[in-house]
Amino acid sequence: MKLKAIELDKAYNPKDFEERLYKQWTDEGFFHPNHDENAPKYSVVMPPPNVTGILHMGHALNNTLPDILVRYHRMKGDDTLWVPGTDHAGIATQNVVERFLLKEGKTRQQVGREAFLKRTWEVKEKHHDIIVNQLKTIGCSCDWDHERFTMDEGLSKAVREAFVTLYERGLIYRGNYLVNYCPKCGTALADDEVEYKEIPGKLYDIKYPYSDGSGFITVATTRPETMFGDAAVAVNPDDERYKSIVGKMLDLPLTDKKIPIIADSFVDIAFGTGMVKITPAHDPNDYQCGKRHNLSEVNILNPDGTLNANCPEKYRGLGVIEARELVLQDLKEQGYFISEKEHKHEVGHCYRCGTVVEPYLSEQWFVKMDGMAQKALDAWKNGDVQFYPKKWENTYTHWLENIKDWCISRQLWWGHRIPVWYCNKCGAMMVKREDPCCCDKCGSTDIRQETDVLDTWFSSWLWPFSTLGWPETTPDFKRYFPTDALVTGYDIIFFWVSRMIMASLEFLGKVPFHDVFLTGLVRDKQGRKMSKSLGNGIDPIEVVNQYGADAMKFTLAHSCTQGQDILIDMDSFKMGSRFCNKIWNAARYLLMNLDGVTLKDPSTVDLGIMDRWIYSQLNNASRKVAEGLDSYKFNEAAQSIYEFFWNDFCDWYIEASKHSLYSDDQNTKDSAMTILLDILKKSLSLMHPFVPFITEEIYSKIPNTEGSCMLSKYPEFDSSLDFPEESAIVSKMQEAVRLVRNIRGDLQIPLDKKVHIVLCPDKADAASDFMSERKDLLSSFMTASPLLIDMSHTEDISGALPAAGPGFNVYVFVREAIDVDQEIAKLMKDISGNEKSLAQTQAKLSNEKFISNAKAEVIEKEKSKEAEFTEKISKAKQHISVLKSF
Repeated sequence: MKLKAIELDKAYNPKDFEERLYKQWTDEGFFHPNHDENAPKYSVVMPPPNVTGILHMGHALNNTLPDILVRYHRMKGDDTLWVPGTDHAGIATQNVVERFLLKEGKTRQQVGREAFLKRTWEVKEKHHDIIVNQLKTIGCSCDWDHERFTMDEGLSKAVREAFVTLYERGLIYRGNYLVNYCPKCGTALADDEVEYKEIPGKLYDIKYPYSDGSGFITVATTRPETMFGDAAVAVNPDDERYKSIVGKMLDLPLTDKKIPIIADSFVDIAFGTGMVKITPAHDPNDYQCGKRHNLSEVNILNPDGTLNANCPEKYRGLGVIEARELVLQDLKEQGYFISEKEHKHEVGHCYRCGTVVEPYLSEQWFVKMDGMAQKALDAWKNGDVQFYPKKWENTYTHWLENIKDWCISRQLWWGHRIPVWYCNKCGAMMVKREDPCCCDKCGSTDIRQETDVLDTWFSSWLWPFSTLGWPETTPDFKRYFPTDALVTGYDIIFFWVSRMIMASLEFLGKVPFHDVFLTGLVRDKQGRKMSKSLGNGIDPIEVVNQYGADAMKFTLAHSCTQGQDILIDMDSFKMGSRFCNKIWNAARYLLMNLDGVTLKDPSTVDLGIMDRWIYSQLNNASRKVAEGLDSYKFNEAAQSIYEFFWNDFCDWYIEASKHSLYSDDQNTKDSAMTILLDILKKSLSLMHPFVPFITEEIYSKIPNTEGSCMLSKYPEFDSSLDFPEESAIVSKMQEAVRLVRNIRGDLQIPLDKKVHIVLCPDKADAASDFMSERKDLLSSFMTASPLLIDMSHTEDISGALPAAGPGFNVYVFVREAIDVDQEIAKLMKDISGNEKSLAQTQAKLSNEKFISNAKAEVIEKEKSKEAEFTEKISKAKQHISVLKSF
C-alpha cells in the first residue's frame, strides 16, 4: 500500500500534546502494574513531598529519575508499580497554618485544637491537589490508584501498630530528658533535626563570689541569662590551679542561691578560665555532668522560650536575648561583670523555622535505637543494601555507629497523636492499638489521650511497606515488597533512608529496598542552594511552560552525574529543548517524504554498509543505556541516547540516506524509508523513558507502529545486530570527514564553499572500496569538488594542506578555496581589535576601585570577556601560522 505524506506541525510545541497524552495514559490505565506473575516485578515508592507548598527542582529531579526507571522496566515487560503519595509534614504544615492565623490576629490556642486541625486539613487538601497536578504535569507515570498519604486511615493504623509493637518490645520509653526544643515551633526536636551554624557571639567573664567572703572565682560563659539554672561550677580535677577550692561554696550572682565547686574531667582546662558553670537543664554536657554529681535540674524556660518562675521576678516573661541584656546590665551595676570578648561558636537552629534551639528539660517519648542500628549496619555489611554512589556508605555507617535514642514526641497538634491514654481517676497508663472507652485498671471512663503527636518521620519510616497495606498481608504487599530501588536526596540519609531500613528490619526482618541512589542537590550556577531568600529558585512548572516536560526531564537526567550536585539555571534547559527539537524535525522530515512509499518488512531489505552500521550503533546505544540505568548512571545513559540520535542517526545516517530517498528508483526509495522508519521507531522506544511525551506523539504518527510507545518493547542488545566490520568502515569514513571539517573550521572556509580534496588510502581494503563506491556520499559530507580517491598515489598534491587519518591521508587544496593573503590580513586586523578589547578588560580587572565596588556578576562577566578575547587572539595566531605554512 502506497503511503501518503504525514504532516507534523512545523514547530515543536509540547503544549499541543503533553497534557492530552498524560490524560490518555491515565485513562487507559497504562500506569497500573501488568499483574503478569511470570514476569519479574519492579516496585518503587515516591519520596512523599510535604503538603506545605509546591514542588521545587529537587522534587523534579527526584521524580524524573524514578520515572525513567519505571518506564524502562515497564517497557521491559516487568510487573511495575510506582507508589505515589504525600507527607503530612508535622512542623512544616503546622507552621504554615499558624502563619495564616497570625495574619488574622489569632493563635492556634485561641481557635482551639479541633478548629485548628480543620484548617490544617483544608491547607493539606489545597496543597495536595497542587502537588498532584504538578507531578502529572512533569509526566510522572505513577499508579494514582495506589496513592497514599501519611495520615490516611491505613497508614494511621500502621503508625499505631508500629508504636504499640515497639512499646511491647520495650523499645519505646518515656522520661524527663534534655531535648532540643524550638521555642517558635513549640516542640521538641530530634538531634538530626538541629542544624548547627557558626554565629558571632561574645564570651563573658563573670565573678562568682565565695560564700565565705574570701574572694571570688571567674567563670566564662556565652549565655549569662542561664545562670539562674546553675547547679555548680566545675573545674578539671587535673587543673593544679583549682585543686584546693573543689568543694567550696559560691554565691550565685543576682540570686540568693548557693552552689558548690565540683571537679569533672569534661572541663577543658584551656577554655576561658578553666571554670565552667553547670546548668543541667539547659546544656547536654552539663546534663550528663549533673547526673554524675547528682545535681539539681532547674529548668528556667517556659515552652515559649521566655524565662519562667525559677528565675528572679524581674526577669520572668522576658525572651532569652532581652533577658541576657538585662542580666548583663545588672551584673555590671552590682560589680559581678569583669569583661567580654568576641567569640564565634556553633549554635543549633531549628531545621524548619531557623530559630535558635534551646536545650530543654522536659518529659518526652523516645525509641531505643542501638539494636535497630546494628541490624541496619549488618544489612549493609551483608550486601543487602547497596548505595549509589558508594561514598554515602561512610555517612550511613558513621551515623548508625554513633546513633542516639530518637525523641519521637512533638508538642504539636498536627500529626499522629501518640496512642497512649491516662486514667484521671487511678492514674493508670494504657498503650493501645484501638481507642479505649474506659480504664483497663479501674474501669473509669474518665480517661484522656496523650496530647503530643509523633515525629513526622515516625510515619515516613514505615513508607515502603505501610503504603502496600502493612500491617495487613495484602496482595500488593506480598507481590511488591520489598521494593527494588529508592531514589532520593543525600540530605535525608539520616532522617529517612536509614530509618526506613531500621523499621523494615525490625518489623519485617528484611530490608525495604536493595538499591539506594542518592542524588546530588540542585543548586544555582554559583553552587548556592536554591532558596526563597536568595531568589534563585526555579519552578519546575515554569520550566515546563517554557520548554516542555521532556526538555526538563532530559536536561536533569543528562546533568545527573553520580556524586555531584547539579548546577543549573533557566537557560540550562535549552539543551533538552534543542534535543527535543532535533527529534521533532528528524521525524517531520521523514514523514513528509512518505508520499508514494510502500513499506517493506525490514528483515527482507538487503542491507548496505551504512544500514548495518546504523543498526549496530542503535544496538550499542541500547547496551549503553541499559548499563547506565542498571547502575544509576543517568547522565551516561542520556548521553548515549543523545549521541546516537543526534550524531549517528540524524547527522550521519539520515544525511547518507538522502541519495536513496530522492532516487528515481522506487524500490530503492522504499527500502531506504523502511530502514529509516524502523530505526526511528526503535529510537523512539529507546528514548521514551527520558522524553516520554514527544516520543509517544511521534510514535502515534508513524505508519509502522501499533499501540503505545510506552508499552512497546524496549530495545535490548542483540549480538546478531552487532556489525563490527561495517562499524570500522564507517568510522574510517567519518574520521576523514572530521579531518576535512576541522581544517575548514580552523581556516574559516565558508560551509557552502566546495573544496578540492584528494584522499589517499594506504592500501586497498573494505574501507577504501566503500569510500570509492560512495564517493558521492563522501563529497556531500566534505562539501568537496572535486574529490579524488587516489589509490595509486599519483595525484599532484603540492600546495595542499595534509592531514593524516587511520589508514589514509587527506589533502585539502586550501588556496583554491580562499585568498590566503587576504585571510591573513583579516586575521591580523581581528587580533589587533581583540588585543585592544583585552587591554580594556584587564585594566578594569586590575582596578581595585572597580573590584571593590562592582557586583559579583559584573566582575564575573568581565573575567569571561577576558577569557574570550584571549582565546580569540590565540586561535587567530594559530590560523595565521597554518596559513603561512603552505
